[in-house]
Amino acid sequence: MSLPHDRPRADDQRVRVQGEPVDSYPALPPETGRGSVRRITVVGEDILNRRCREVTEFGTAELSALIDDMFLSMWVADGAGLAANQVGVDLRLFVYDCPDDYGVRHVGHLVNPVLDQPEAGRRRLVDDFEGCLSVPGASMAVPRTDRAVVRGFDKDGAPLVIEGTGYFARCLQHETDHLLGHTYLDRLSRRDRREALRQMDDRCEDVLARREVKAADLGR
Repeated sequence: MSLPHDRPRADDQRVRVQGEPVDSYPALPPETGRGSVRRITVVGEDILNRRCREVTEFGTAELSALIDDMFLSMWVADGAGLAANQVGVDLRLFVYDCPDDYGVRHVGHLVNPVLDQPEAGRRRLVDDFEGCLSVPGASMAVPRTDRAVVRGFDKDGAPLVIEGTGYFARCLQHETDHLLGHTYLDRLSRRDRREALRQMDDRCEDVLARREVKAADLGR
């Protein structure tokens, strides 16, 4: 999921990492220092249309390296969330570094996530603009619930329950959709989908160029 340009990053003094508040946290997550930039898949590629496989081995060096690479790839692309199939890996995993509507920054990863549906009285649908790193340059209004709870595991197999509101709830739903083989385009009308693809055609080249510059600035 991409972060709209008119939505500022959250205050780094109010941060939750893996759902828990921390006293301080760097602007660049530590994973970015260990990772390598991976190519981000683009809508139309088959891997984005398939349900991802569950992770069955936890605590491995390969899983840790994948998470590091995903954090760096997300940061280079100005993202708020990134699913494994967006870097060409068919596994149920996503990472996030996303603000909510109250200025709190949420950072972490979820393995084998399952989205809980909020009780009817505790949710409402909100139309807000969102973009996708696999639909570079496009942004469209998508209805999402204003609250989301996702259950899963960390990379070592410890259970996690992550709850989000506002824009962070939108991010959790967006990334969980990816792992089920869906992009936000699937939630649009035919007319809006055509408009999103038109935006991508117009802006994709510039977006990819900015990613290359940002990666080069990091020496990656």
